[in-house]
Amino acid sequence: MRKAKFERKTKETEILVELDLDGTGKAGIDTPIGFLNHMLELFTFFSRVDLKLKATGDVNVDFHHTVEDIGISIGEVFFKALSDKSGIHRFGHAATPMDESLSQVVVDISGRPFLVYRPIQLPEKIGEMDSELFEVFFQAFAFRSRITLHVNMFYGDNGHHIIESCFKGLGRAMRQAVKITEKDIPSTKGVL
Repeated sequence: MRKAKFERKTKETEILVELDLDGTGKAGIDTPIGFLNHMLELFTFFSRVDLKLKATGDVNVDFHHTVEDIGISIGEVFFKALSDKSGIHRFGHAATPMDESLSQVVVDISGRPFLVYRPIQLPEKIGEMDSELFEVFFQAFAFRSRITLHVNMFYGDNGHHIIESCFKGLGRAMRQAVKITEKDIPSTKGVL
């Protein structure tokens, strides 16, 4: 069973997340940040995992702590659910259009955390969320799930569409990468 739970409590946030890697794309997302809820629902649908997330945080200060801790928590639950990574495909990639925008997301479930984030000009805010926080989310997710993650935004005019293509792409790439397609651990080292 490739399922896991993770709970994070700090003075700034309180987060509970549950994940089933072999789900059907069911999302139960509840955070105080509406646009992030929407993006995480898209990510869940396109990854075909089942993800439940309940988060509260000091959004009266700003959204930074909550966004970062959500990224940390989702990353940790993926890491736990993947266990020794036996049989996974390991790599995933997706070029994803959203109307006039196009992005590419590539992942390697390598055990080597790294983020390459190449944005284009985004509006200062998308919905109520500062655009700079998307990089914060992707970095926290990549480092806590111990994956290599590349997010490349090629072009687009509408900030909502650009970021939506990234989250859909992350879902599609993770769907490929976590799928069981091998007989053993897909590494010449024999371990990930």
